[in-house]
Amino acid sequence: MNSAERLQEIRQNIAKWRKKSSASAKEVTLVAVSKTHGSEDIIPLIEAGQKVFGENRVQEAAEKWPAIREKYPDVELHLIGSLQTNKVREALALFDAIHTVDRESLVDAIIKESKRKGMRCKRFFIQVNTGEEPQKSGVLPKDFPKLMEYIKLATCHLPLNTFSITGLMCVPPADVEPAPHFALLHTMAQQYKLAHLSMGMSGDYETAIRLGSTHVRIGTALFGERKL
Repeated sequence: MNSAERLQEIRQNIAKWRKKSSASAKEVTLVAVSKTHGSEDIIPLIEAGQKVFGENRVQEAAEKWPAIREKYPDVELHLIGSLQTNKVREALALFDAIHTVDRESLVDAIIKESKRKGMRCKRFFIQVNTGEEPQKSGVLPKDFPKLMEYIKLATCHLPLNTFSITGLMCVPPADVEPAPHFALLHTMAQQYKLAHLSMGMSGDYETAIRLGSTHVRIGTALFGERKL
């Protein structure tokens, strides 16, 4: 199958799994993960109707997406990889959503830069390290309440919609059953009345949808094997 055919198949699968579960979200956004792929791979998906894409690195996105957006200005771009504080200004100007807020220093940098003109990003997710893996980004579940309280206090005097957390994101450990991790994230989001859940990738997005995902991040199943 070509990429447009794979896109159609994934959309059908998303619709099917949404109907199968009473816990699934009313809408599920497909985030096409285009890291390492160039415009020759991305544009066919845009022309097939895909409007939301995800990138892991700010620099890579900055090199390829401005030119694509000149031709397709309605495309939405999400940062799904870790964000360094020294890249915050560039990220806020480039991305529509950031899925990887995970520490107080990053919150401080975002708040500082959010007062500048040219900020595109208005939606933020907290990344939770549900597997408590030392090599992986994300706030630990036990530290999540403290981070949420910090954000609440740090943003209480900001104008509305300057910086607000709209959801949670996780990447379960490899080679384990992902369902408990998705269920944990769903419970945490409900406790804090957060509407969005960024969870599920090419190998487990059906499970994620069944457990309430609102954003599935799919790369390999759409684009094929990652380019090096």
